[in-house]
Amino acid sequence: MHLLVISIGKLKQGPERELAERYRERFDDIGRKLGFRSLTVHEIPESRARDTATRMAEEGTAIAALIPDKAILVTMDERGSSIDSASFARHLGKARDESVSHYVFVIGGADGLSPELRRKAKLSIAFGSATWPHQMVRVMLLEQIYRAATILAGHPYHRV
Repeated sequence: MHLLVISIGKLKQGPERELAERYRERFDDIGRKLGFRSLTVHEIPESRARDTATRMAEEGTAIAALIPDKAILVTMDERGSSIDSASFARHLGKARDESVSHYVFVIGGADGLSPELRRKAKLSIAFGSATWPHQMVRVMLLEQIYRAATILAGHPYHRV
């Protein structure tokens, strides 16, 4: 199964990018042994449109163009469900075991995700009720993907 993270906005050089890359590399090391083929991050520039609705629509169109057919779509949304790491791992493991080809995580920009994308999502996840900058959400998401792989592998990284 291929994992894909699509994010509005680019991470600049600095600690957030370094940490995100560290978790992506850690996942690569353990993920292949678990049947995950890849973890790719696509960055989409923020829309420059003046009004919110147009920005969300333009960003939604750019995101949708990168989502493969028959992919499971998961949105990162402050209105989403708060799930624990073990449940997150079970979602990934179940999709992998069912031979899902692509599992796609989407992180919206400052205005959030278009309603159309939110409707298409099989799962919507929130990292608590606070609003987080997309840079931090990306780091937290990549850490949770890595953590999920360690849980599936029985690795001691995740302690309860």
